[in-house]
Amino acid sequence: MNKIPVIAIFDVGKTNKKVLLFDEQYKVVHEQATQLKETEDEDGFPCEDVLALSNWIKTRFNQLQNDPRFEIKAVNFSGYGASFVYLDEGHNVIPPLYNYLKPYPPQLQKKFYDEYGGESQFSKVTASPVLGNLNSGMQLYRMKYERPETFERIKCALHLPQYLSFVLSSGLHSEFTSIGCHTNLWNFQRNEYHQWVRTEAIDKKLPELISCGAIAGYANNDIPAGVGLHDSSAALIPYLTSFKDPFILISTGTWCISLNPFNHTMLSDHELHNDCLCYLSYEGKPIKASRIFAGHEHEQQVKRLAEYFSKPLNYFASVAIDTALLNKQKQAHARSKLTTSNSRPATSVFSERNISDFKTYEEAYHQLITDIVVQQAASTNLILKGTGVKRIFVDGGFSKNSIYMYLLAEAFPGIEVYAASVAQASALGAALLFHPHWNDKQLPSDIIDMKLYSVTRQASL
Repeated sequence: MNKIPVIAIFDVGKTNKKVLLFDEQYKVVHEQATQLKETEDEDGFPCEDVLALSNWIKTRFNQLQNDPRFEIKAVNFSGYGASFVYLDEGHNVIPPLYNYLKPYPPQLQKKFYDEYGGESQFSKVTASPVLGNLNSGMQLYRMKYERPETFERIKCALHLPQYLSFVLSSGLHSEFTSIGCHTNLWNFQRNEYHQWVRTEAIDKKLPELISCGAIAGYANNDIPAGVGLHDSSAALIPYLTSFKDPFILISTGTWCISLNPFNHTMLSDHELHNDCLCYLSYEGKPIKASRIFAGHEHEQQVKRLAEYFSKPLNYFASVAIDTALLNKQKQAHARSKLTTSNSRPATSVFSERNISDFKTYEEAYHQLITDIVVQQAASTNLILKGTGVKRIFVDGGFSKNSIYMYLLAEAFPGIEVYAASVAQASALGAALLFHPHWNDKQLPSDIIDMKLYSVTRQASL
C-alpha cells in the first residue's frame, strides 16, 4: 500500500489539543483531539500542564511517523497566544506556563504604565488594550519584579506556538503573529520592539525573529518543521488566499475574534476600551481586530443550564432553532457592554439572568445565544465601519450553531454572512503557509466551502 504524503499540524487550543494530517490537496485525512488535565501555579491558579502537553506532542508525532498509512513530509503548529514558556540555559522548561486569565497585580501594572507614557498613549502605540496577563509582555515584566531569581534563570522566552515547534525541532525563534497579538511588546508605529523591551532587558530573553513561513528546524532530524503561528492569525490565511474583496473573519473558539485585514486606521481610545486591538499578519502587516470571550462563556453557561434542567452537558447541540421564540426574546434583550474590568474579559448579560425565569432548557439556550450575538454584533461593528466589507465569514465552533448564525445574519442585513464548513482554519492556515517546503502541487482553489445565512444577495463565491 502506498503511503499518503501529509503535513502534520498540531493545533493547541486552551481546551482542545488536536493533531491533524492534511494530504497534498489539503483535505484532512486524520484527526485526533484530546483534553489535558490542568495543573496549578505557585499561587494555586489553574494553568496549562506544559510538560504533559510536550509529552503528548512527542508521543503523537512518533506514533504518526510509524503509522504505515502516512508519510509525514512536514510539520507545523498553531496555538493560542498570550502565553510564554520559559527555558533555562540547558533549554529545560521552567514551569509553570502561566494562565493569561490570572489577575495582574494592580500596583505593578500602574508602575509600568506610569513609567512608559500612560495607558492611553502606550496602548495606541502597541495596539494592545490594557489586559494584564493577556498582554504577554507583562508576564515577563511581572517575573522580573516579583520573581527576580527565576527571571535571571530564563535564557529564552518562547510564545506557546514557538514552544510547540521547539518541542520537535529544537529551534529557538520568534515570529510576527505571536509577537503582534496584544503583547505590549511591539511598536506598531515604528514596526519594531517597543523601547521598554530594551530598557527592561526583555529583548535579551526573546529569540531572533524569523519569517512565519520559514523552516525552524527538523523533527527527528529530517522532517522540516515550521516556526508555529498564533491561531487567530493562522485562521485568516485560508481566507486571504481565497478572497481578494474586503471581508471580515469571525474566528470562533474560546475567544470570538473579528478580524478585518482591510481596516488600517489607528486605534482610538473608544476602540481600545472596548477590547479592539491589532494583530500582525504572517506578512507582518497590521490587522484590526475585536474580541469577546464568547466561547468560554458558552462553555460555562451550558454547564449551568445542564445542571439546572438536569440535561446532558452536550444537550445544547440538539436544540433546534425556534424563530418565534427568538423574535419574542429580541423584544426584551438588554444592551450588552463590551468593556472589560480589572483586566478580565466582558461577558454577555446572560450571566446576570436568573435561570428560574425560563420554563425550558430550549428557552434558556435561545436566550443565551441571543445575548452572545448582541455582544458579537457590537464587537464586530467596531472594526467594520468605513471598510467596504460585503462578506462576513464565520469559522470554528459557532459556525455550526444555527441559532448563532441565524441571529448574526439578522444583525448584519446589508452583508452576506457565511458559515465556514471547514472548522479547522487555524490548522489549515499553518499547513498552507508551509506549502513550499513539502508540496510541489498547485494550491487547490476549493479549500473553503461556505453556507450562506444572509437573505438573498447578488454576489456569489
